[in-house]
Amino acid sequence: MTAPAGVTPPEGARRNDAESACRDDAGPARRDDVETARQDGAGPARRDDAEPARVRGNDYRVLDPRESLTPTLTVSVVIPAFGGQDKLDLVLAGLARQTYPAALTEVIVVDNGSTPPLRLPATRPAGTRLVVCARPGRPSARNAGLAEATGDVIHWLDSDVILTPGAIEAHMRWHHAAPYLVVTGYIRFTGAEVPAELPADLEKHFEPAEPHAWIVDLVERTDGLTGNPQRPFSLHVGGATSVNARLVAAAGPMDEELILGQDTEMGYRLAQAGAVFVPEPAARAYHLGPTMRMRDKQPIDRVSHAFVADRIPAYRWLRGHPGRQWKVPYVVVVVDGTAGYDVVRPAVDALLAGTVPDISVLVTGPWDTLDRDRRAPLRDPDLDLVLVHGHYLHEGRVHLSVAETVDPAVPFVLRLPPGWIPGEDTLARLLELARDEGLGLVNVLLGESPEGVVAARLERVSAFARARLVVAPGEDSDDAVDTVSGVSWVEGETYGFTAEPAPLVGRRAAYRARTEAQAEAALLAKEAERLRAQVAKWKDEAGRWRRSAVELRRDVGTLRRQLAAANRAQRSLRGLVTTTMKRALRKRQPG
Repeated sequence: MTAPAGVTPPEGARRNDAESACRDDAGPARRDDVETARQDGAGPARRDDAEPARVRGNDYRVLDPRESLTPTLTVSVVIPAFGGQDKLDLVLAGLARQTYPAALTEVIVVDNGSTPPLRLPATRPAGTRLVVCARPGRPSARNAGLAEATGDVIHWLDSDVILTPGAIEAHMRWHHAAPYLVVTGYIRFTGAEVPAELPADLEKHFEPAEPHAWIVDLVERTDGLTGNPQRPFSLHVGGATSVNARLVAAAGPMDEELILGQDTEMGYRLAQAGAVFVPEPAARAYHLGPTMRMRDKQPIDRVSHAFVADRIPAYRWLRGHPGRQWKVPYVVVVVDGTAGYDVVRPAVDALLAGTVPDISVLVTGPWDTLDRDRRAPLRDPDLDLVLVHGHYLHEGRVHLSVAETVDPAVPFVLRLPPGWIPGEDTLARLLELARDEGLGLVNVLLGESPEGVVAARLERVSAFARARLVVAPGEDSDDAVDTVSGVSWVEGETYGFTAEPAPLVGRRAAYRARTEAQAEAALLAKEAERLRAQVAKWKDEAGRWRRSAVELRRDVGTLRRQLAAANRAQRSLRGLVTTTMKRALRKRQPG
């Protein structure tokens, strides 16, 4: 039986789950051999107690994947395969050329019901095993290989993807730098003829080839995924991705109920477990031919989206329905059900009437202790608990639980103290603040009590998971969250919290007000843009007038100089005429 999404299987469960459908054709897993390889010729033992480096958001640039690495971590390469013996032979030949130590590498090929059965070729890594998985489907085959894996790192590899010699070493440099990474190599899709033997020069034979376009685009527009994109988990693809085994244990195996989209869904759960996603250009590989998605993207998206919408709350565009419920809600609100019926009901009802329909309210209390055989209900000391239980027992978005159990796949958890009621748009605004600023925790100051400050808390589940991976002994978990994601305090009144219940008008009123405000803001922005354009036009016009004024002043100066010269010429002419006339008059006078 497959463990539920987000639940860590108990020790040994991964192996036992696969035994009914899979058999090992090369004997039991050689864990002792791996441990021996670590000690003999593989460098010093790894220090598991060393404090891991802290990555804020997805900015992995603080890590130091050293080139001169003394490797200590083991890696299990899991290859699900259905037919295609000729391609599998080439893939295993490529793995035999890897520069990462063979003593630290195991390869698990999972035959997913091939006819004729697959075989291991002569050219393969020494630590290669073949297991058979009878249950069809790539996720089942991967889980079967995962159950057999003993490595510190799990490296997914498709049976038609040939790694370049330094690919695994490029992956493992990152895994030695931090224990919570998901590293994806760069796949190129080649249309070259499949050779009978693996060429010595892969690039010469398989080029020209096309890049994995959408991964390249994702990486380029997010500055290598360091710009804290909303969905870095999309980088998790099964063709050539490696994952720390502890992360896989925390996130759980692949979801075998999914028809398509298993890689992305598992990537999402890895993100929720605290993963950092790293694209590594040096880990290059060649895919023999196009993928199924490249051939049939639209029909594949149609099938995939129908299922992953229930499981990946981060895909908000797939959850446009205004009222339906989903398997994994976007936010869970935890409410203390023992605070009293008249205190619990206004808070829960306000949450259900808010502008965030993708919500689940977890009401905690000792529901298993309630006496079902009541003769005097009005004198029942647990009457308030009975009323809360009965009032919400059949409400689909309210879950009555003895313990606080939140699915780790839920993106956000709001912890609401008793006696405080959120407004219609309160939760939406808090979520928007956390998303826009990438915060791991938003503390909402509500008031004070004799015990201290009263505050609500909006927690990002993935940030707290990351904090648990790096927190130092004695360090407050909120401080660790602050270093990996960020913490902020806001005033409750500013975000619509009240202590008195108000009439519920439904989410439409607040939604309409927000929509109108957004429309008005858009109009104002458009008007501001128009005015900026007008100002720019006026500036250009003023510039032209200034240039014209300069030219006019230059022309006036020229005319003035010309006029002054004319005046001087006129005065000179008058003087000359006068002098000439005087001389003529003197000549005419008799002597």
